[in-house]
Amino acid sequence: MITLSVIKADIGGYVGHSSMHPDLIAEAEAHMEKARKEGLLVDSHVTRCGDDLQLIMTHEQGEGNEKIHKLAWDTFLACTDIAKKLKLHGAGQDLLSDAFSGNVKGMGPGSAEMEFEERGSEPVLVFMADKTSSGAWNMPLYKMFADPFNTIGLVIAENMHSGFSYEVHDIKEHRKVVFNCPEEIYDMLVLIGAPARYAVKAVRHRPSGVIAAVSSTDKLYAIAGKYVGKDDPVLIVRSQGEFPAVGEVLEPFAFPEAVEGWMRGSHHGPLMPCSIPQSNPSRFDGPPRVVCAGFQLSGGKLVGPRDMFDDPSFDEARRLANLAAEYLRRHGPFEPHRLPLDEMEYTTMPKVMKKLEGRFTALD
Repeated sequence: MITLSVIKADIGGYVGHSSMHPDLIAEAEAHMEKARKEGLLVDSHVTRCGDDLQLIMTHEQGEGNEKIHKLAWDTFLACTDIAKKLKLHGAGQDLLSDAFSGNVKGMGPGSAEMEFEERGSEPVLVFMADKTSSGAWNMPLYKMFADPFNTIGLVIAENMHSGFSYEVHDIKEHRKVVFNCPEEIYDMLVLIGAPARYAVKAVRHRPSGVIAAVSSTDKLYAIAGKYVGKDDPVLIVRSQGEFPAVGEVLEPFAFPEAVEGWMRGSHHGPLMPCSIPQSNPSRFDGPPRVVCAGFQLSGGKLVGPRDMFDDPSFDEARRLANLAAEYLRRHGPFEPHRLPLDEMEYTTMPKVMKKLEGRFTALD
């Protein structure tokens, strides 16, 4: 069994919230190399999406392993020290705890992990997003594993025809529910169509129960109790064979869906697919970006990556994202650009409402 872990954190932006200083990447690579030499990791790759440091690791320790999570935490701490010396913006902002407690869950960094038996050919796609929230994966995951207009394999591939099951998390009430698709698609859409509250955590191949996709569902404001940055989620998707083909997995991002996030985490904006070097959200700290690193696993080794959105076929999606960004920006502080009030409880809005309490009077 091999475990693929993707753990990320925003530990300092360069410049502002737009990108990552190369010294942080170098420091993280040094930590990963040491862990490989010591035998803790089989392989690793360090990358970024915007100002988020991304640690992609393979190992044989299983999901939620304390040593792996401690490695990630210590790496983020070391990179934060460099960020502070360089006076990078928001140095260590995702590290919401003073001491490691066995697992990064609930401590600020986001993580997605899956343990599985490596197949004869194992293509894996790692999606990373910046300036958005965990629910941003709901629509793409629905299209990948439940929508035949996106994934023709659901219709014509015998090993996919029975469908997939979705584990959906209620982020506010801390509970989960599993839907079997295609039978329960309509019931599931009632929930995942509200990505501010419900997020798809995992997808499994129904006939075998084998894991197909897993995402991070951590809500930073729910941990910190105030706005400290967007969740900037990650997503791992296995491809080919009994799973959607690589092209079917990528196809949902040809449409730049509207997601929450953008400036101060308080706006709706289009999710722009782009290459890793272009993931520098600068316009109004956006628009939100998504990148994809593709690997072939071989004995746990990460063969790659291929920068999957570094492709002119996504140029139209980027153009549409820019048009949508322009349209939404013209609304300024008005909805639908700004999030609804009930989604801004972690900003200064409650203080404003409290200040105005005594000034409201009954209507005639």
